[in-house]
Amino acid sequence: MKILDEAIKKGQSTLSEYESKKFLASYGIPITKERLVKTKEDAIQAAKEIGFPVVLKGCASDITHKTELNMVELDLRDHTSVADAYDRIVNHKDVSMDGVLVQEMIKGERELVIGLTRDPQFGPCVMFGLGGIFTEILNDVSFRIAPLEKRDALEMAREIRGHKILDAFRGKPPVNLDILCNALISIGNIGLEFEQIKEIDINPLIINGDKPVAVDALVVLNI
Repeated sequence: MKILDEAIKKGQSTLSEYESKKFLASYGIPITKERLVKTKEDAIQAAKEIGFPVVLKGCASDITHKTELNMVELDLRDHTSVADAYDRIVNHKDVSMDGVLVQEMIKGERELVIGLTRDPQFGPCVMFGLGGIFTEILNDVSFRIAPLEKRDALEMAREIRGHKILDAFRGKPPVNLDILCNALISIGNIGLEFEQIKEIDINPLIINGDKPVAVDALVVLNI
């Protein structure tokens, strides 16, 4: 895979968010509409093409905690707010960036997490659970050793304590389990196919209508 080969050649320990999501999308995992831009004018044009509201994020392989660095600007609704947000991000001190990510703003009341860890004994293991900012606090997750079949993915989804979040919820439809299961299966397959991948973290995976969409993602490399 070209993205991985180039990152390893550069000595990167992680893929950037943009690279991570582009890689995951090639395996059928739904991601946000987004563009990586390097000028304010391109940011405004990308926002216009994607459709307001949008999110702007600083993007680089060594930026793994964008929120803590104040490099995420949410719910931008017009050209002026995009231009101002772009300036704030690119003027951030002591951070070298590949560009600024212009991303559709996805709102949803349900946030999940899926990922991959590489266990020394069992090899690649797929993780699923409740996501968002409370992932570590709630610690409501399930695991399976790759490879997964659909029945494994369905069992994972129903094992977490908060599994009812997958059902019809506050007037929202039930989560599309076919898309969710395919994403979990794909994560396992990636782990088996690419030994150079150490971890994958997709958090949050927001439910947009009934569709799970990766809003943020990180691929950690074995280097």
